[in-house]
Amino acid sequence: MLYYSGYTRRIGDVDEGSTTTDFLPAERARGITIQSAAISFSWPPLTQSPLTQSPSNTRTHWTGLPPNPSEQPPRSATPHAINLIDTPGHADFTFEVLRSLRVLDSAICILDSVAGVEAQTEKVWLQASNYGIPRLIFVNKLDREGAAFGKTVREVGGRLGVWPAVCGVPWWEGDGLRGVGDVVYLRGVGYEGGGDGKAVHVSSLSVLEDGDAGFAAELKKARIALVEFLAEHDDIMVEAFLNADEDHLAVTPADVLASLRRCIAHQPQRIVPVYPGASFRNIGVQPLLDAVVDLLPSPDEAGDPEISLASGARDSLSQFLAGKLESAQTPKKASKALSKEKAQMSLQSLEACALAFKVVADPKRGVLVYVRVSSGTLTRNSNLWNTSLQLSERAQRLLKMYANDAVEVDTIATGQIGVIPGLKFARTGDTLVSYTGNPKSGPGGAVAGLQLRPIVVPPPVFFVSVEASSLSEEGHIRESLEVLLREDPSLGVTVDEESGQTLLSGMGELHLEIARDRLVNDFKAKARIGSIEIGYREAVTTRSGSVEEVYEREVGGKSSKAGCEVVVGPIGEVVEEGGQVFELADGNVLGVLTPTLRSDGSSSSEETPGLPDNLPLPAVLQAFKNGAAAACARGPTHGYPIHSTQITLTFEPSKHLFSNTTLAALSSAARLAVQQALKASASASSTVLMEPVMLVTISVPEDNLGGVVHDISSARGGNVVSLSSDESSSTETGVDVSRIYAPPDPFAGGHAEAGDGGGGGGLGETKQIVARVPLKEMVGYLKHLRSLTGGRGTFTMVVDRFERMGTQRQKAVLSGLRGDYG
Repeated sequence: MLYYSGYTRRIGDVDEGSTTTDFLPAERARGITIQSAAISFSWPPLTQSPLTQSPSNTRTHWTGLPPNPSEQPPRSATPHAINLIDTPGHADFTFEVLRSLRVLDSAICILDSVAGVEAQTEKVWLQASNYGIPRLIFVNKLDREGAAFGKTVREVGGRLGVWPAVCGVPWWEGDGLRGVGDVVYLRGVGYEGGGDGKAVHVSSLSVLEDGDAGFAAELKKARIALVEFLAEHDDIMVEAFLNADEDHLAVTPADVLASLRRCIAHQPQRIVPVYPGASFRNIGVQPLLDAVVDLLPSPDEAGDPEISLASGARDSLSQFLAGKLESAQTPKKASKALSKEKAQMSLQSLEACALAFKVVADPKRGVLVYVRVSSGTLTRNSNLWNTSLQLSERAQRLLKMYANDAVEVDTIATGQIGVIPGLKFARTGDTLVSYTGNPKSGPGGAVAGLQLRPIVVPPPVFFVSVEASSLSEEGHIRESLEVLLREDPSLGVTVDEESGQTLLSGMGELHLEIARDRLVNDFKAKARIGSIEIGYREAVTTRSGSVEEVYEREVGGKSSKAGCEVVVGPIGEVVEEGGQVFELADGNVLGVLTPTLRSDGSSSSEETPGLPDNLPLPAVLQAFKNGAAAACARGPTHGYPIHSTQITLTFEPSKHLFSNTTLAALSSAARLAVQQALKASASASSTVLMEPVMLVTISVPEDNLGGVVHDISSARGGNVVSLSSDESSSTETGVDVSRIYAPPDPFAGGHAEAGDGGGGGGLGETKQIVARVPLKEMVGYLKHLRSLTGGRGTFTMVVDRFERMGTQRQKAVLSGLRGDYG
């Protein structure tokens, strides 16, 4: 596309790592797209390149003009600006696709004609449907062995749940692909073998009938199918068909294009135009670019952006700007009601509204915030009010991005994508408004709470640890992680309270591998990335005897002394009447008995002493609680924190209170006594390990349900809690594949040989499995789930509870921790 539009002077190649939009070193090394890249070009091409401002190298270009000059020329006859965002295809980078879909007016779905409709295609298609994105389909790689255009078309209906409108058919000649047939204009578009795709030979239907009668017959058959198909869904096409004396071939291309535009604009989209090609052989790209201009909506024709206000009202942006929302006329925080005229003046002060959909830390240009302007015009040096963070920033410069290159501009108009460098606070999903007023106080009324529909961040499912090589590196690593999180909100950083580990979470192993590479190579952070450590717990199995400890130590020339008596045991086995009960961390319970003291700390009898004034009872109880909690931080056998243990502490001033007793001594005495009691219990009967059990929700196609359930329950030691249908993910296609027109596949192989039943049975119903599974078994589970489900399974998980391990499982875990694998 960039080459034919005159933007570049050579065609990039993924295998060579020379593509324009895959400019990151990691992308070129792996041959995949990791980070979505934005680029703008014109089609048909302008006479000058936007970057060099010099004449482009386009000697001849495809015009798309109809063969009959008397007909009205299509939109693709005049230059149009196209903003293109190249998104990743790997499942680990789903968030890159989500935030790009959020700001797009339309999309092209590229299918592999050898592999057909793949699992990730289904996921992204459903995401695009949720955002109401109009789409075209380009069936690529028709030059490869085993390519099956007809089979892929049928799979579009069976798996994606839409009716494919075949607008182009492959033009086979001999053993290879010569070009494509234009069903709309009834012509053949031939390409020179081994050329760059600019030398295009257009043949009319009459010429084709003389030179290639079989292809001409298929082209007419495709035109008849297209007109009949459009007539079923568009009443105006029925009128055009009748005006053409019911001759399918006589319906004008303008009528066909107009009908396709109406069908694509209908939501939910039920019809999708399909175009063939082979981009590696430079075949079929120009007709696809024509279709982008002719069929897909411009920003003015796209759907009205959805907004929400601080008052909770939801509506479209145009309704808000027209002052038709009650909350827009009467701001919630206004000290007095504004008149309608004042509210209108307030809305007129709203110069521009934009959504920040991406943040990139560029090594040369600093932080770049990508924005899509939804209304108005964004100008250089304007004050921007961040309605999400409720603060103001200045857009000192504006850039128009061309992949990794940039050109400074003065304005960014409605519908355009641009970049604001140097913003300190803007994040992905923030709404930025340009508002004439005092930037320190921010815009008043409803404008201050105006927010465009945010970008939903999917929950992370995979975790690794990040450890600094030295203490001096911790600050730099922390700053680098903050930049990574601002760039990619689908990453997450948490600190494990028990181990002190910094955990980095992401969407998959490749996702975290890329994050690690950026951390080490781009940010030069000296860090070690390890596997996650499972936070096990330890629990006693039998009641200990009574353990009495007296703590005595001299600190700074002053001695302190205190004592207490402790009994520990499993929850429910240490039962003592009276006293005060405290809940500690990890399900531990502390009961403090003071049989000779009243609630105010005084003695209940004349024979026993009470507490002195410097030791009030609440402070004493808190000291015991702190000491017991400290003792529970490390178990007596394996060193893991204590879990589900009941502690009963008895304090009698006549035995445990001394003249030099302090709160610190009481806390230390409690810690020692609990530790000794835990050791005594472990000596009588070994402690057991408890492991974190995750509550896992797995979404899988119905066909894979049995295999996933068997894997969870048998191989991973999990328990299935429930099975249900995932209404949000299930798709009833409602498409009769047998009624879909698809040209024959003369050289079909691969997925086409699996049968002609129409796309493998459709998306099918998605089932949800809710199960409790040990965390250890979930590490790396995403890759295994994808292999079980052909890439269609997804899952989320949260910590449910800790459960005791069985003897065999505990033995296996301890052997693994010691590095003894037998």
